[in-house]
Amino acid sequence: MRPLRYSINITLDGCCDHRAGFADEELHRYTAEILGRADALLFGRVTYEMMEAAFRQPAGMDGPFARTIDAAKKYVVSSTLDRVDWNAELLRGDLGTAVQQLKNQPGKGIYVGGVKLPLALAELGLIDEYEFLVHPRIAGHGPTLFAGLSKFVDLKLVGRQELASGAMALRYEPRR
Repeated sequence: MRPLRYSINITLDGCCDHRAGFADEELHRYTAEILGRADALLFGRVTYEMMEAAFRQPAGMDGPFARTIDAAKKYVVSSTLDRVDWNAELLRGDLGTAVQQLKNQPGKGIYVGGVKLPLALAELGLIDEYEFLVHPRIAGHGPTLFAGLSKFVDLKLVGRQELASGAMALRYEPRR
């Protein structure tokens, strides 16, 4: 069974706007390494479109992170898109069933990004690992994580790494 891992950049005050953190070479290298622990990515429509615009080759950004994202198998959850490309497949039907079927397949793992889709997946108890890349910045604005979550998700720390920028990568697993 493939684990479903959630990874996101946030500021100290909880802002998860992708423009609020530090996007330096070390962060991109670190993120490419962690994405190497998966064989698929899971996106909602907004994140898929944002990532495609930024990283689809040959016109997108270059570097290890961009090449990793570009080459990865992608699954997209959307009720508004009719089709996707960029090595992607639309997921239809019941979210919990569709994601559980992906998890049941053999492989290294699946990474999910974004804000709305991970909220729904947390509600369903489908996330096996949470990674927060906490940037030493106070944004004072922007979206926050898990707004509207109906129940607590208790976590245990399973790993941490400090980056030269002062950002901390904190990995947690749900206490079950």
